[in-house]
This record gives sequence, C-alpha cells and structure tokens, in this order.
Amino acid sequence: MTWLTAFLDLPADEVDGATAFWAGVTGYAVSPPRGPSGEFVSLVPPDGDVHLKLQRLGEGPRRLHLDVHVPDPDQAALRAERLGATVLHRSEHGYVVLSSPGGLTHCLVGHAGARRAPPADWGAHRSAVDQVCLDVPPSAYVRETEFWTALTGWAFEPHENEEFDSLARPSGAPLRVLFQKLRAEQEQVSAHLDLSTTDRAAETTRHEALGALAVSIRGRWTVLQPPAGGVYCITDRTP
Repeated sequence: MTWLTAFLDLPADEVDGATAFWAGVTGYAVSPPRGPSGEFVSLVPPDGDVHLKLQRLGEGPRRLHLDVHVPDPDQAALRAERLGATVLHRSEHGYVVLSSPGGLTHCLVGHAGARRAPPADWGAHRSAVDQVCLDVPPSAYVRETEFWTALTGWAFEPHENEEFDSLARPSGAPLRVLFQKLRAEQEQVSAHLDLSTTDRAAETTRHEALGALAVSIRGRWTVLQPPAGGVYCITDRTP
C-alpha cells in the first residue's frame, strides 16, 4: 500500500452540509466536483496531498469507506480475495471495489499521494484529521484485524486497553488505522473519522461553532455529531 484515503459516502441531502462542515474542520479547500454526475469532491490541503474525499450516493445509507492505493489494483484484488475479501465491482476506470471479511467496503486504486499534510494551526492549538477507526463486532474482530494487517503490510500494534488495537503508521502516511472492538454485535464493520489535537476542549468548541454537537465526553476522546453525516471523535493524540 502506498497511500490511504478516507471517503465519506453520503445521501444527496447531506452532501453539501457535510462538505462545508469538513472544509471548516480541516481548513482545506473544496475541489471542483468530478465524476459522471459530479458526485465526487476532494478536500485539498494547502500543503500536502489529498487524503479526504466525499461522495454523493445514489442510494443506500451513509458510510465511510477506504481507498487503498496500490501499484496494481487487479493484482492487489487477487491477493485481497485470498485474504478473505469479496470483490463487489471491477471498474472500467481501473479501480476495484471490495468488501472486507467483516463487511467494510473499500477500494483498491492506482493513483497515490506522496506528501502528508501538516496539522492545521488555529493559533492557540493545532488539529488534524489523521485516523480512521474501524468499529468491529466482537465475533469478527480477529479475522478483520488480521485482514487489514496483511492487506496494508503495516505492523499490528496491540494496546493494553482490550477495546482497542492499531496498525503502526509508517512515516509520511496520512491516516492511522485504529480498531475498536465493539461491546455488542452488529451486522458488519463500520468506520468513523478521528481527529488529534493539542487542546481537545478548544477544538471541540471550534467544531460546535461549525454546527457539531458533543454527544459524549470520555477520558481521552469526545464523540460529536456533525450537522450532516455520521459521528466522529476528537482525541487527545498529538497531531
């Protein structure tokens, strides 16, 4: 894997609100729409390469999917199938859509970034959208973590807290991968974005001014509901 991009897939009535919100959160510019019906936009950092995008869905519920950047998507898809993934679609544009063993949609794509964007500086504190958390049902946890470890080639890092594990992010990679073992079963693996910040309280206040609602404050993270789209977290990790 050469790069990792997080894609927010949203119903049509949520896209504009979510795009404006995440542009405000990140401080990134919004690219011109692209795709056959203008369904894709990227959030473009002032320095560094794109790693956050949004897609307007024609149908289905909101979700987060990952674009895994590889030199050869077709060859990578064969390997992913051997690791337990299911191919859902092979595009004439060169990418392959798959489902992980636990049901998380992801794409194998050929183009890649190279420069990780620096954290945004808000004056008194800094922040960055720099982690994707995979929310994994207990029954799927071992197989799912093994799949992503093998697919990415990143080392598996067990945590003392039995609820979490992660993959060791190489230097320069834009997004860290965290695994959260859910307490209850759900139909399939889901995912959400996490931010790191030097001041969680100040960053939460900034997000609330953009329209987010803090729904849960924990020891090291805060869960928020944005004005459009699904929940995400602000964490005490150093950006």
